[in-house]
Formats: sequence, C-alpha cells, structure tokens
Amino acid sequence: MQRRATGVIAAVSALGLTAVLAGCSGTGSPDVTLRLVAADYGDSAANSSQKYWDRLAKDYQAKHPDVRVEVSVYPWTDVDRKVKEMVDAGDPPDMAQIGAYADYAARGLLYKVDDLLSIPVQADFLGQLSEAGQVQHVQYGIPFAASTRVLFYNKTLFDKAHLTPPTTWAQLAFDAEALKAEGVTYPYALPLGPEEAQAETMAWMLSGGSGYTDDLGTYTINSPQNAETFTWLKDELVGKGLTGPVPPAKLNRADAFAAFARGEVGMLNGHPTLVQLAEKKGVKFGTVPVPGRNGTPKSTMGVTDWMMAFKKHGHKEQIGDFLDFVYSEKNVLDFSRTYDLLPVTTSASDAMSSAEQDKKLWPFLEELPLARLYPVGKTSWAQVSADVKKRIGQAVGPGGDPTGILNQLQVAASEADSGAAG
Repeated sequence: MQRRATGVIAAVSALGLTAVLAGCSGTGSPDVTLRLVAADYGDSAANSSQKYWDRLAKDYQAKHPDVRVEVSVYPWTDVDRKVKEMVDAGDPPDMAQIGAYADYAARGLLYKVDDLLSIPVQADFLGQLSEAGQVQHVQYGIPFAASTRVLFYNKTLFDKAHLTPPTTWAQLAFDAEALKAEGVTYPYALPLGPEEAQAETMAWMLSGGSGYTDDLGTYTINSPQNAETFTWLKDELVGKGLTGPVPPAKLNRADAFAAFARGEVGMLNGHPTLVQLAEKKGVKFGTVPVPGRNGTPKSTMGVTDWMMAFKKHGHKEQIGDFLDFVYSEKNVLDFSRTYDLLPVTTSASDAMSSAEQDKKLWPFLEELPLARLYPVGKTSWAQVSADVKKRIGQAVGPGGDPTGILNQLQVAASEADSGAAG
C-alpha cells in the first residue's frame, strides 16, 4: 500500500538561522510538520546545502501539500552537537543527516529502516553501505553520501623529477626521496593531526593488510600488520624528512589539501572534494589507487554520512514518504554532482559511472565496491576515533613508539567497547 505523500520546506542558512519559506500550495494548514537537521557540504554561502534542500523540498511540495518540512542546515563543526543537544533536551528532530547514528540506535531512539522506506528504495542501496548502517543486524542508519580515498599526485612535480606514480610503499618512498631532492615542500603529506587523523590512519592500516577491526567486528588496532605499518611510516617517511615541515601530529587534512592546491605537495591521500579544490587553483594532478605494502591492497577506505529518523514525535508514514523522495535516482545524482561525492544507491552509481560529465569521479567510484568503512555500527567508535585523533601522531614522531601507542589505543578501544556493550 502506498503511503500518503507529503512536503514543503523551511530552509536554513549555514549559520543555522531558520528562515521558513512560504507555506503550502494547497488550502489550509499542513497536517504535519517534519523537522530535518542536515549538514552543510558547501564551502561558501554560494553553494550551501540550503540550496539543495530548498530545491528538493519545493519539488516535493508541489505534489504533497499536506506536510511541511523544516530544514535546519548547520556546518559540520556544529551539526552533530546541535542534534545531541536537541536529543538531550527531549525534543529531537524528526530526521537528522549527520555523521553517526549508532549511539541513538542503541538507545532505542530511531526507527528501523524497514519501518520507513519502500522496498524498492531499500533494495537500491549499495550492499556494504546498508550493512554499515546496522546495529546487531538491524538497520537504523541510512547512508546519505559516500566517498573513497585515492592517491593524488602533482603531475608537474612528478614530471620534473621524472617519476611515475607509485603502486607499492617502496615506490612511494622512492618517489618521495626524489621529490625532496627537487625541493618539494611536502613530498608526501601525512595528516595525522586532530582534525581527521582517523581517516589517514585507516587508509594506511588497510594498505598494510589490517584495519581497525577484524571481519567479526573486534578491534584489532594493535595487530602485527598495523604495528609494521606505523613503524614503516616512522622509519621510512617521517624519519627521513619526507613528510614536510609540519609534524604529522600537527598537520590537519584541510591544511594538507590546501598545500596540495598551492602546488607544495607531491603526494597525499585524498577524497573527491580535493578534485574541485585542485582544479580551482590550476594544479595539474593525477590519481591512482592507494599503494599497498606490495601492491594494490585488497580493501580501500570508504566513508559514509548518515540519515536517521527519530521516533519521538511519530510521523513514521510521512517521514518514510519524504525519504523515499529524497533517495530517488534524480535527487541522489543531483546531490552527488553538486558536492563531488559518490552516490549511495546502485541506480545513481550506474548512471554516474556511464556519464561523461562525471568522469572526474570515476576513479573514486571504482574503489567503492572494495571499500571498508569505519566501524560506525559500534557505539564505542566515537570514543575510539577521538582517541586516535589525539594519540596516533605520536606514534610516528621523533622518539615515538608505534607498537606502544597502538597497544594503548587497543586497550582504550576494548574498554570502550565493553562499556558500550554493558
């Protein structure tokens, strides 16, 4: 049976100041008002996510006048905190599009995806992304946008040093040595600073054949492979002065990307956003799969942001109907193309992989089937990620002890996991 459809909008600026637009297209007041809190993927007012939600909600409203959707858009630095404050105050939004869902799911606050979305929409999600949205084999998190990592390299600097892009760690170290000899500021940029160290860490763990967890979901931060990986980074890159003037523990991802866009970086791991940034600055670059210890690793890193729906105020039918519209192929493609991100559905991914206009995203799309995500289904992950951001840079610094740091992180992760389970 088809759900009643609904729709309208209240748009919000990236500063979070709600500005309710004109009401319904029909007569009288809407039957239901839904509140959505969403993250801003834009880098300026000109491309704020407010504009995306404005367009989407207006299209929805044209056919569904019985529901008002009030959208509040906040920067990534604020959005998770805003939702937490609303939840703690006992007044959660009906929907939230943020970075993590597991804690809310574990507390019984979210609708199951099965209770919201139509079967065709559920079936369209990429399998590994749907699985990552599960807590104890029940899906609560709805993937919203995805990205993968590839190795970016500066073609101008590589041509000057007569280099080819690396496929192994040994080749990466060789290239970095040659770039250093040419005076390149950051032969390889290694951002293990507090902004997003958990991402660079995971990329290197996977390239070394391990990860944060094993196939059963048990933390393996101090695995022998991870210890070997960070020992190699310390000895072969950082210790030889191949990672630039800023210590990795203090180098943030945004600063590394900005340096690449200035032409100061030979190589770094990057996601699709760096494509647009580098193109704007006129940097000639290429991309290849992230090198592994002995070649292309079996798994690469993927990241997904999440949509979720809170049960507090009801409106299950209206929420599900609106989300079915959000996840139509047209709307998923529109969002992905606007912000240089990867679609989370099979239909939109197939369309993007065959569209010439999306060619710059093809290397990232090719990595998605092999991507492993953060262990976001574990309620302990937020604490583990925070610990990694604080400590992992110490592992590769002067006098650092990679095995010791990884052991400390493992103990803390196991304790956090036990506490969450309890």
